[in-house]
Amino acid sequence: MATHHYQIAVIPGDGIGNEVMPEGLRVLEAVGTRFDIDFRWQSFGWNCEMYLRTGRMMPEDGIEQLREADAIYLGAVGFPGVPDHVSLWGLLIPIRRQLEQYVNLRPIRLLNGITSPLRDRGPDDIDFYVVRENSEGEYSEIGGRLNRGMDTELVVQESIFTRRGVDRIMRYAFELAESRPRRRITSATKSNGIIHTMPYWDERFREISADYPDVDNSQFHVDILSAHFVLHPDWFDVVVASNLLGDILSDLGPAIAGTIGIAPSANINPERRYPSMFEPVHGSAPDIAGQGIANPIGQIWAGAMMLQHLGHDDAAAAVEGAIEAALEEPELRTPDLGGKASTAQLGHAIAGAIGS
Repeated sequence: MATHHYQIAVIPGDGIGNEVMPEGLRVLEAVGTRFDIDFRWQSFGWNCEMYLRTGRMMPEDGIEQLREADAIYLGAVGFPGVPDHVSLWGLLIPIRRQLEQYVNLRPIRLLNGITSPLRDRGPDDIDFYVVRENSEGEYSEIGGRLNRGMDTELVVQESIFTRRGVDRIMRYAFELAESRPRRRITSATKSNGIIHTMPYWDERFREISADYPDVDNSQFHVDILSAHFVLHPDWFDVVVASNLLGDILSDLGPAIAGTIGIAPSANINPERRYPSMFEPVHGSAPDIAGQGIANPIGQIWAGAMMLQHLGHDDAAAAVEGAIEAALEEPELRTPDLGGKASTAQLGHAIAGAIGS
């Protein structure tokens, strides 16, 4: 079997990112040994500490440094002392936009060993994806403030929806749905309250759905859709949403699947012109940083998504299987899951379960 070689840019970031990242790397090294995958790690110390020292979250040529990587593996960004909008717009959003990672993909799956907060729901009931538009929509830089600090202060924030941007995220979602057994897609909208962008989103969804006649399609306003996530999670297979609506739904999803602490996320450039980025959803969690108790599963599962993106479905499945095997052992659970294990203990157990 030929060995596959990959150069991976590693950005541990802030807070618990520095604690969960070593476990993610440990598991990837283990699965690499089993499946003849060679990872060459290139670490970048870009974080809020760097911002406080230099005034920048990453160097001016940071994006150029990342372009040659096969993928980017990110821990977490954000820490007290640096406003969240500064850390986000200084690192994550430039990477997502300049590397055209216009798909944010989040699996919502109830794993064996995790109990959902929803009564009487098991793994067969909660297994879907949220596909979030990741490059435009409500998260634009267009707008401003007038008469700052005065009683006549005015704030304007523009949303940007382009046909190119809307169509490509919808086609990605339809093709994902087409590849899954249930072949079902749901569009999140709010066209009864947002008068221009959301009706346009609905029009494009109807137009594009005609090209995928074998995919069952539906749409819900985001308020009732949120309720259905809780009441009827088994209805969903692939959910496609704009940047803001997808951001909210893709946190609600992991919550109904037990905990946001283990959820992974992928920022994907489907055309593979640029590297894609893989990260846990949980953030930097400064309240527990430095204690060695953070759950590394989100980081490890994000590594499985990276393997799948690189074309190693078998290796990705091995990582996911090792995660579930570890979760079934109460003594291996970290405090967020009701146990007493450390970050490293859980990481070592998952790496050990990979086998050879």
